[in-house]
Amino acid sequence: MVSPAVPAAEYLDPRTGERFPLLPPRWRSDAGAPLLVAPGRTVVSDFGASAAPEAPKSLTTAAVAERGVWRYRSAMGVGEGVAPVTLGEGGTPLVAGDWAGEGTRFKLEWFSPTGSFKDRGASVMLTALRDQGVTAVLEDSSGNGGAAVAAYAAAAGMAATIFAPASTSPAKLRQARAFGAQVELVEGPREASQEAAIAAEAAGRGFYASHNWQPFFLEGTKSLAYELWEDLGFRAPDAVVIPVGAGSLLLGCALGFRELLAAGAIPRLPRLYAAQPRNCSPLDAAVRGPEADPLERPVAPTIAEGTAIRSPIRLPELVEAIRESGGSTAAIPEDGIAAAHAELARHGLFAEPTSATALAGHAELVARGEIRPGETTVVVLTGSGLKAA
Repeated sequence: MVSPAVPAAEYLDPRTGERFPLLPPRWRSDAGAPLLVAPGRTVVSDFGASAAPEAPKSLTTAAVAERGVWRYRSAMGVGEGVAPVTLGEGGTPLVAGDWAGEGTRFKLEWFSPTGSFKDRGASVMLTALRDQGVTAVLEDSSGNGGAAVAAYAAAAGMAATIFAPASTSPAKLRQARAFGAQVELVEGPREASQEAAIAAEAAGRGFYASHNWQPFFLEGTKSLAYELWEDLGFRAPDAVVIPVGAGSLLLGCALGFRELLAAGAIPRLPRLYAAQPRNCSPLDAAVRGPEADPLERPVAPTIAEGTAIRSPIRLPELVEAIRESGGSTAAIPEDGIAAAHAELARHGLFAEPTSATALAGHAELVARGEIRPGETTVVVLTGSGLKAA
């Protein structure tokens, strides 16, 4: 079956409804807001699958014959004739974890080429930007995003400069440098790195390809939703627990599952849950209301450095995604993150502390009765423990 024709992709400001062509490339709207790629698409017809539980697992077209993120390319806003910048990202294992509760599964995103889920977004973002004529990119990152952008820029033949907090784990910085990226350390909070990268773009040093701002990054992370749908035999899980900082993986899942729902491939959205360190938990504060007043929760250092984003630029969209799905949030103290990290290791899963926040969040959600025994729940482990050894 051939997918029906869809309009050409364009940028959309979801807060104002304003649309922009893909050329010239841009990373924000005229109103200064983050963008999406519109319209949403689906690959359901490419798979020969339907909403029926007995939908075949086999694939039917050459377009989806490959493993990984680009298996779902017809759901992305990248032209069919554009050669992807790929290193084999996606197609990560989904393993049983009943020791954490009946029906629990872990998605091991550290099997991606640079060791984190950020490779999904970097592959699609750098593919789109190279097609748009960009030759040098600027990124701000606390580690994993910078490593991913550096790797895929190298694969694309593009120059990359990564602006990182001076406190970033040395292993992550070494990885970005190994790919040939220029790394510039910035003193101060995470936001200071963003300001430095934007200033560098204003000075003509390259295009600001932030994984937090760039909408094509979300086109890559939404592949996780499609992949889970396929992993589970063309079914959506009941719940997905994700560690959240800026929220690109949670938003990607929201986009992908919305598209599957609109296509009739799933009967309902899975509940999306965000796990954050209590020391930096603005989304939990925004979702849970007065009892989680962010003014009563000062930001402090956290071992889950990948989620240390005090002001997520897509906060309204994150809140909407969680509420739309019927999900919620959990804010975890530092000792809870450390305990979850050790618990994962005892079961053979060596995750970075940021990922362990998701397991701790899962335990809290079970204790609160929001995740029930026997439900199919996916806990996403976003990055390798080798990065924070």
